[in-house]
Amino acid sequence: MKKIINVVGAIIYSDNKILCAQRSEKMSLPLMWEFPGGKIEKDETEEEALIREIKEEMKCDLIVKDKVTTTEYEYDFGIVKLSTYKCELNKELPTLTEHKQIMWLPLQQLNELTWAPADIPAVKKIMSEE
Repeated sequence: MKKIINVVGAIIYSDNKILCAQRSEKMSLPLMWEFPGGKIEKDETEEEALIREIKEEMKCDLIVKDKVTTTEYEYDFGIVKLSTYKCELNKELPTLTEHKQIMWLPLQQLNELTWAPADIPAVKKIMSEE
Protein backbone atom coordinates (compact mmCIF):
# COMPACT_ATOMS: atom_id res chain seq x y z
CA MET A 1 0.00 0.00 0.00
CA LYS A 2 1.26 3.46 -0.87
CA LYS A 3 2.13 6.00 1.78
CA ILE A 4 -0.42 8.79 2.39
CA ILE A 5 1.23 12.21 2.51
CA ASN A 6 -0.89 14.91 4.19
CA VAL A 7 -0.15 18.34 2.78
CA VAL A 8 -1.65 21.82 2.77
CA GLY A 9 -1.74 24.49 0.08
CA ALA A 10 -2.33 28.24 0.31
CA ILE A 11 -4.55 29.94 -2.24
CA ILE A 12 -3.21 33.42 -1.56
CA TYR A 13 -5.41 36.28 -2.77
CA SER A 14 -4.18 39.85 -3.28
CA ASP A 15 -5.68 42.60 -5.46
CA ASN A 16 -8.04 40.14 -7.19
CA LYS A 17 -5.12 37.91 -8.18
CA ILE A 18 -3.89 34.55 -6.89
CA LEU A 19 -0.31 33.52 -6.15
CA CYS A 20 0.87 30.61 -8.32
CA ALA A 21 4.20 28.88 -7.67
CA GLN A 22 6.21 26.89 -10.21
CA ARG A 23 8.10 23.90 -8.84
CA SER A 24 11.84 23.89 -9.56
CA GLU A 25 13.58 21.35 -11.78
CA LYS A 26 14.98 19.64 -8.66
CA MET A 27 11.58 19.02 -7.01
CA SER A 28 9.27 16.11 -7.72
CA LEU A 29 6.77 17.15 -10.42
CA PRO A 30 9.36 19.52 -11.92
CA LEU A 31 8.13 22.79 -13.44
CA MET A 32 4.48 22.13 -12.63
CA TRP A 33 2.50 24.87 -10.92
CA GLU A 34 1.01 24.59 -7.45
CA PHE A 35 -0.45 26.48 -4.55
CA PRO A 36 2.50 26.85 -2.15
CA GLY A 37 2.50 24.86 1.06
CA GLY A 38 3.86 21.56 2.29
CA LYS A 39 3.64 18.58 4.60
CA ILE A 40 1.73 18.64 7.88
CA GLU A 41 4.01 17.76 10.80
CA LYS A 42 2.99 15.58 13.73
CA ASP A 43 0.71 17.40 16.24
CA GLU A 44 0.14 20.31 13.84
CA THR A 45 -3.24 21.53 12.60
CA GLU A 46 -3.66 22.17 8.88
CA GLU A 47 -3.73 25.91 9.53
CA GLU A 48 -0.54 25.80 11.67
CA ALA A 49 1.24 23.77 8.97
CA LEU A 50 0.21 26.26 6.30
CA ILE A 51 1.50 29.26 8.27
CA ARG A 52 4.79 27.46 9.06
CA GLU A 53 5.35 26.21 5.51
CA ILE A 54 4.71 29.60 3.89
CA LYS A 55 6.99 31.29 6.44
CA GLU A 56 9.74 28.72 5.59
CA GLU A 57 9.17 28.66 1.82
CA MET A 58 8.31 32.28 1.09
CA LYS A 59 9.42 34.27 4.15
CA CYS A 60 5.99 35.84 4.69
CA ASP A 61 3.05 35.61 7.10
CA LEU A 62 -0.41 34.39 6.17
CA ILE A 63 -3.89 34.96 7.44
CA VAL A 64 -5.65 31.62 6.86
CA LYS A 65 -9.31 31.95 5.88
CA ASP A 66 -11.84 29.38 4.64
CA LYS A 67 -10.99 25.84 3.57
CA VAL A 68 -11.59 25.34 -0.16
CA THR A 69 -11.34 21.57 -0.54
CA THR A 70 -9.47 18.39 0.36
CA THR A 71 -8.49 16.10 -2.49
CA GLU A 72 -6.44 12.94 -2.90
CA TYR A 73 -4.22 12.13 -5.83
CA GLU A 74 -2.15 8.99 -6.32
CA TYR A 75 1.35 9.69 -7.63
CA ASP A 76 4.03 7.05 -8.18
CA PHE A 77 5.72 8.12 -4.89
CA GLY A 78 2.55 7.99 -2.75
CA ILE A 79 -0.96 9.32 -2.25
CA VAL A 80 -1.08 13.06 -1.65
CA LYS A 81 -4.00 14.26 0.47
CA LEU A 82 -4.08 18.01 -0.16
CA SER A 83 -6.17 20.48 1.84
CA THR A 84 -6.29 23.97 0.34
CA TYR A 85 -7.27 27.19 2.10
CA LYS A 86 -8.02 30.71 0.95
CA CYS A 87 -5.40 32.99 2.49
CA GLU A 88 -4.31 36.60 2.59
CA LEU A 89 -0.84 38.03 3.12
CA ASN A 90 -0.33 39.62 6.50
CA LYS A 91 2.46 42.13 5.79
CA GLU A 92 5.45 40.92 3.78
CA LEU A 93 5.34 39.97 0.14
CA PRO A 94 6.43 36.41 -0.76
CA THR A 95 10.14 35.84 -1.44
CA LEU A 96 11.30 33.24 -3.93
CA THR A 97 13.37 30.59 -2.11
CA GLU A 98 12.46 27.06 -3.29
CA HIS A 99 10.32 27.55 -6.38
CA LYS A 100 11.56 28.38 -9.89
CA GLN A 101 9.17 31.33 -10.10
CA ILE A 102 6.01 32.78 -8.61
CA MET A 103 3.41 34.91 -10.33
CA TRP A 104 0.12 36.60 -9.53
CA LEU A 105 -2.65 35.70 -11.95
CA PRO A 106 -6.31 36.72 -12.24
CA LEU A 107 -8.66 33.84 -11.45
CA GLN A 108 -9.79 33.42 -15.08
CA GLN A 109 -6.19 32.79 -16.22
CA LEU A 110 -5.34 29.98 -13.78
CA ASN A 111 -6.22 27.28 -16.31
CA GLU A 112 -3.45 28.53 -18.63
CA LEU A 113 -0.82 26.93 -16.35
CA THR A 114 0.21 23.26 -16.11
CA TRP A 115 -0.89 22.44 -12.56
CA ALA A 116 0.28 19.55 -10.40
CA PRO A 117 -2.56 16.97 -10.54
CA ALA A 118 -3.39 17.24 -6.81
CA ASP A 119 -3.97 21.02 -7.19
CA ILE A 120 -6.32 20.80 -10.20
CA PRO A 121 -9.57 20.18 -8.23
CA ALA A 122 -8.91 23.30 -6.10
CA VAL A 123 -8.17 25.36 -9.24
CA LYS A 124 -11.45 24.20 -10.80
CA LYS A 125 -13.39 24.87 -7.61
CA ILE A 126 -12.20 28.46 -7.12
CA MET A 127 -12.65 29.22 -10.83
CA SER A 128 -16.25 27.96 -10.71
CA GLU A 129 -17.02 30.23 -7.72
CA GLU A 130 -16.21 33.30 -9.79
